[in-house]
Amino acid sequence: MSFKSGFISIIGRPNAGKSTLINQLVKQKIAIVSEKAQTTRDAIIGVLTEEEYQLVFIDTPGIHKPKHELGSRMNRASYAHFKGVDVIYYIIDGTEPFGKGDQFVMDKLATVKLPKFLIINKVDAMSENDLIAKINQFSEFGFTEIIPISAKENNNVDKLLEVTLDYTEEGVMYYPKDQVSAYPEQFIYAEIIREKILQLTEEEIPHSVAVTIERIVKKKNSTLINAVILVDRMSQKGIIIGKQGSMIKEIGLRAREELETIIGESVYLETFVRVEKNWRNRSRMLNQLGYIETEYE
Repeated sequence: MSFKSGFISIIGRPNAGKSTLINQLVKQKIAIVSEKAQTTRDAIIGVLTEEEYQLVFIDTPGIHKPKHELGSRMNRASYAHFKGVDVIYYIIDGTEPFGKGDQFVMDKLATVKLPKFLIINKVDAMSENDLIAKINQFSEFGFTEIIPISAKENNNVDKLLEVTLDYTEEGVMYYPKDQVSAYPEQFIYAEIIREKILQLTEEEIPHSVAVTIERIVKKKNSTLINAVILVDRMSQKGIIIGKQGSMIKEIGLRAREELETIIGESVYLETFVRVEKNWRNRSRMLNQLGYIETEYE
């Protein structure tokens, strides 16, 4: 029996549903999900291994008009995954009209000589006529396949996998069969804490926050995690902490509950909020946080 393997980039505009899709594809939560745009800041690697194949999915940051150096690095991280893969998924929110951002990505993809799938997401919120109109609108851009799905409802995701395997070849197993993500625990823990901040805060806070794990101490039946939440301004620090510490307590509670589910034991989570002015435009700070500059031609 032959074994297939392949690499797939998932690209798209902010809030199209890329992270929800990769979680469905690998059948486990590896990417945080939020209704806030630009939730994903790093390229997230998810691995699906079955008896006859292994597919490696790369969830990239949403392509957007950057307002700071962090945004520029996020875009370049996405562009870097336009090559070196077997298939590209371009996922769109089917309920949103075609805009300048879509045309910008179409122009970028026009130069890519790889199989390109248009993934029309959120079809559960679309009428049949709207779906047909959306397919016709994008048909001129030369997509190899056009597949409608609902990532949230896990609708037609199996069909997407089936079609993807037609574009992969015999290969090797790149990751151990029980591995579903390629990131260290510090990254995963920090992302979970950041997800809770995104869910609980409004306005400028979500885009102004970063989380870094400073220490993990493993004990017999528990894990101690020290996390630092970075913000741009002192006023944002006050919002994160909340009245009499109410917000930071709720963030910690929600994060700890999910971390305990992942780790499988008691978690003691200590959080500290620190102001780092203009951190999204400071190259050294971005490097320290792991947002490394990506070369893209």
